[in-house]
Amino acid sequence: MSPFTGSAARTADWEHLRVRLADGVATVTLTRPEKLNALTFGAYADLRDLLAELSRERAVRALVLAGEGRGFCSGGDVDEIIGATLAMDTAQLLDFNRMTGHVVRAIRECPFPVIAAVHGVAAGAGAVLALAADFRVADPTARFAFLFTRVGLSGGDMGAAYLLPRVVGLGHATRLLMLGDPVRAPEAERIGLVSELTEEGRADEAAAALARRLADGPALAHAQTKALLTAELDMPLAASIELDASTQALLMNGEDYAEFHAAFTEKRPPKWQGR
Repeated sequence: MSPFTGSAARTADWEHLRVRLADGVATVTLTRPEKLNALTFGAYADLRDLLAELSRERAVRALVLAGEGRGFCSGGDVDEIIGATLAMDTAQLLDFNRMTGHVVRAIRECPFPVIAAVHGVAAGAGAVLALAADFRVADPTARFAFLFTRVGLSGGDMGAAYLLPRVVGLGHATRLLMLGDPVRAPEAERIGLVSELTEEGRADEAAAALARRLADGPALAHAQTKALLTAELDMPLAASIELDASTQALLMNGEDYAEFHAAFTEKRPPKWQGR
């Protein structure tokens, strides 16, 4: 994402999200607890636009995505989205589905790690938002359910059929996307869907600690690692090795690489600049 911006000012308030920025960490909270943070058209659009703004600003070095209340996100709102889509024509439906996919692309392509802090339900689109994150920190109440076939749609929604096999393998992904059965936190950790399993009620705290660790680290190295993990998913080995070589050559000319050597020589912790 280019850091160059137009004349529009940064959005100060978001109707469907609570956004807090502190010392390089952004905490983005879905705020419809009475609906288990079910997503509306506006919530999708806010997530898409917020991630674009934060990516351009380059002030964020880690982001936590969380849900207020009893769960992470129960997916698309049945009344406000499913009901409305029944009245849409094909062009409108394509616009909507592309928008939801753009949110996933924004999570995967933003130049900072994204951590999903999951408690309670992460269903439908909520499960895919968590899946798209770089880390999924969950407590024992978390349960993931890719419910798309349960409403008569393809399980491959919002990039799920691309991402999930690469996280848990084709066999588990087929089961989860085809049947739509819920996966509770212990099994999710066993198959690799959960990065860290915490004590009950501690997912937000653990996600914040991980975000702090990432934000205090070498931001440019993290950004390039994330970019390579995404770009190389479909590359042959020779192309991946060449891309790795080019990336390392650029980073070896960076300030952080020189700072590591200076810190090692002087027997002190490095002062990462993200450059």
